[in-house]
Amino acid sequence: MESGTDDGRVEKIKLDGDEQLIEIKNRKVLPRGKPEIVVVTGASAGVGRAVVRRFAQEGARIGLIARGIDGLEGAKRDAEKLGGKAIICQADVANAEAVERAAQRIEDEFGAIDVWVNNATTSVFSPIKEMTSDEFKRVTEVTYLGVVYGTQAALKRMLTRNAGTIVQVGSALAYRAIPLQSAYCGAKHAIQGFTESLRSELIHDKSNVHVTMVHLPAVNTPQFGWNKSRLPRHPQPAPPIYQPEVVAEAIHFAAHNKRREMTIGLPAVVAIYGNKVLPALGDWYLGKYGYESQQTDEPVDSRRPNNLYAPVEGDHGAHGIFDDRSYSFSQQAWANMNRGKLALVGAGLAGLICAAMWKRKR
Repeated sequence: MESGTDDGRVEKIKLDGDEQLIEIKNRKVLPRGKPEIVVVTGASAGVGRAVVRRFAQEGARIGLIARGIDGLEGAKRDAEKLGGKAIICQADVANAEAVERAAQRIEDEFGAIDVWVNNATTSVFSPIKEMTSDEFKRVTEVTYLGVVYGTQAALKRMLTRNAGTIVQVGSALAYRAIPLQSAYCGAKHAIQGFTESLRSELIHDKSNVHVTMVHLPAVNTPQFGWNKSRLPRHPQPAPPIYQPEVVAEAIHFAAHNKRREMTIGLPAVVAIYGNKVLPALGDWYLGKYGYESQQTDEPVDSRRPNNLYAPVEGDHGAHGIFDDRSYSFSQQAWANMNRGKLALVGAGLAGLICAAMWKRKR
């Protein structure tokens, strides 16, 4: 992987699929040499689209895997506009053979894969009593087995070279499930267990392949406009909501730093660790408020197009409809990514205080 130098520029540009200007931080200028080869599943929209943009800023060569061709073409244009290159691999991650073919095509085109980001997902907003067995199966195949198949395709290539990083895009819901998204929560729990098994096996084999999991908060993505829903009102991420660029920055960081896990946003931290201490309180709170917090005041047609079995046409970009309510910065995420520097500052302050107290005592 190539490192670079900070050019200090921040600019706002309009990218495909998003009406608003997107803040782009061109943090590094790559030196001459081999660019990073990255694969992103679910690359056509939402968090995956933001991740593509983040890696493209540093000249990465990116394999784009998703079902929707409109979003894939938009993601490719974004990558090239930002200084990277991309190859479109239209595939359903629930199909292991299709994922393997995509991985091979990306390596044939760009070379050895350095980073693989498993991000593709789908969900159904519905009480369990109204879910069908096919819906549970489909959400599990995409959200959980898609990660398994992507990980296997990455390992097949990385283990032979004894190098590479796999990033699993998780969620606070991998630890603290909520009502109305049982299939999605179950899949995220499964990803967590699968990743822990893999991590142990890599340690046993003394492998230099690294796996990390990034747990997300509520994010403003298009999924709330296209996930299948039986709710009477329009679905929304339970506030507070963060912009996808906050998450993309953390995923990019996790891909280049040997973290076991990263949790993004203070609400995600509270959900995960609060559930370890007072799980029954979480049950009660979500039973009382979890339905309302996942719906806006606007009615929605339950027959609207959804992406459970086929992509919704169009290029939907990275952002959902909640821009005016979403945070573009997380103090917790910043502190998480800069904890080494903060520790040094803290140690320095502690040293100064101790020196002052000793001097005063003398």
